[in-house]
Amino acid sequence: MGQPADGAADDAERVDWRRLEHLELSPILSASLDAFHELGFHGTTVREVARRVGVTVPALYYHHDSKEGLLIALLELSTSDVLARAHAADADGGDDPAQRLSNVVEAIVLRMTERARLAALEGEVRYLSPENRQRYRTVRKGVEDLVLGIVEDGTATGAFDVDDPAETTRALLGMCQSIPRWYHAEGTLSPEEVAGKYAAIALKTVGATRP
Repeated sequence: MGQPADGAADDAERVDWRRLEHLELSPILSASLDAFHELGFHGTTVREVARRVGVTVPALYYHHDSKEGLLIALLELSTSDVLARAHAADADGGDDPAQRLSNVVEAIVLRMTERARLAALEGEVRYLSPENRQRYRTVRKGVEDLVLGIVEDGTATGAFDVDDPAETTRALLGMCQSIPRWYHAEGTLSPEEVAGKYAAIALKTVGATRP
C-alpha cells in the first residue's frame, strides 16, 4: 500500500507536484473549455466552439467526433493530471502517513485552485454517456484508491484514528472537490494558503497532527 499504481511510478518521479505550469491545450480544447465555463455543457454547441476556434464544424469533427468527445477529452486530461500529481506528492511523503496525506491533499487543492475552470468541469459529468462516464470514473478512482491507501496505512499503524477509512476518504475528497464552486483567483486566499488550510483540516479529520 502507498505505492503508485502501474505506470504511475515514473510519473511520480517526473512531476513537480507543487508547480503547475501553464497547461497547453489545443485550440479546439481551449475554446471548448472557455465555452463550457461560460455557457455550460448543455448551453454550448459545436458550432459555437468552431466559431471560437475559427474553423468549420466539419473541420472540428475531424479532430473530435462530438461535443461529448470534447468534454471527455478535457475530463481525462484533468483527472490524469491530478492523479500524476497526487502520486508524486505521495512519494514525496516517504513512509509517514501524515506527511503523505498532507502532501496529497495539498497537491489536489493546488490543482483545484490554480486550474479551477478545468476542475469545475467535473460538474458536467452527468451529461456523459454511460460508457464515457465509466471511462472517467476509472481514471478518477485512481485518486480515491490512493487516498484510501494512505488512510488505511495510517489507521493500521496507529498514526490515524479512523473508524471507517472508506467513508473518511470520500469525505476528504468531497471537501476538495467543492473548491471550484467558491474559489476565485481574485479572492483573499492564495492557492498555497487554501492548500495549507485544507491539508490541516484533512489531518484533523483523520485524528493526526500536522507533520
